[in-house]
Amino acid sequence: MFEAVEELIGEHADLEKQLADPSVHANQGRAKALNKRYAELTPILAAYREWKRLTGDIETARELAADDPDFLAETKALEAERETATERLRLLLVPRDPSDDKDVILEIKAGEGGDESALFASDLLRMYLRYAERQGWKSEIIEANESDLGGYKDVQVAVKSRGQIEPGLGVWARLKYEGGVHRVQRVPATESQGRIHTSAAGVLVLPEAEDVDVEVNANDLRIDVYRSSGPGGQSVNTTDSAVRITHLPTGIVVSCQNEKSQLQNKEQALRILRARMLAAAQEEAEREASDARRSQVRTVDRSERVRTYNYPENRISDHRVGFKAYNLDQVLDGELDPVIQACVDADSAAKLAAAQ
Repeated sequence: MFEAVEELIGEHADLEKQLADPSVHANQGRAKALNKRYAELTPILAAYREWKRLTGDIETARELAADDPDFLAETKALEAERETATERLRLLLVPRDPSDDKDVILEIKAGEGGDESALFASDLLRMYLRYAERQGWKSEIIEANESDLGGYKDVQVAVKSRGQIEPGLGVWARLKYEGGVHRVQRVPATESQGRIHTSAAGVLVLPEAEDVDVEVNANDLRIDVYRSSGPGGQSVNTTDSAVRITHLPTGIVVSCQNEKSQLQNKEQALRILRARMLAAAQEEAEREASDARRSQVRTVDRSERVRTYNYPENRISDHRVGFKAYNLDQVLDGELDPVIQACVDADSAAKLAAAQ
């Protein structure tokens, strides 16, 4: 069992040797990649050593129990410990999403339902901002297009972790399950008859790309500037500070107008562009590798939903994993972990089953 770990032991030792070489650190990109892989392998090897130790202790206890029955209880206790260690090691050996350490750019877009959908998009934004706050993450609204009633037609927010994180526990590792269509059932503020309406908003989660992840050739970009629209500070709506970037090879278009200067808007637009290009490249690679890839819903149709928020029943339901709870008010206040954990557990179980 776990023969594959023996190969990882050799890889771990080789990484340790490379990282001890001062010349390696002259190339920061390479050093970062080596450190990342080393950090990924370290807990696997620690779990494997624990599993081997318990296996040896069980064999010893069984030999002693042959002469002294008092050791039978110790044997059973050790076997229970090893069962836990076995499960932990199996989970650590499940193929990991290479983007799990990344920060994200999260986009929320109002869909069917008009003003009510835009108000719901605003509620979702607040939920994610509160969740990020509870996790100790930093959030920053990059671009927002407000509706007449104070909601959002669309909004983009960057969510970043603070300081060092454990391997595989970045922002993307948790928020990647939020992508898709979110449906709300409630009595809108604009409804005079008290009838329950259904509307939807779409959520798209992108791992934020670093410069080394995606190469953006300046010759492939068409950059247009125009005058900002909507609310803004002094000079925001009187100068050509808004920026629209079109990536000609892929047709991806990104616009930003929230910042005061053209340069700031250009930098923000490039951040979003790199994230979208990285997501497109990863999807293409996954599509070639497997027909069973996990995809996020791009359309905002009420019939294609991943989650329902039912206000009258205070119910939250995730339709992908069958999760249901009656604490919607708490979830909307940022207590999103149980919902996300249900998705994490289901994903891990599916990967574990596929690996066996």
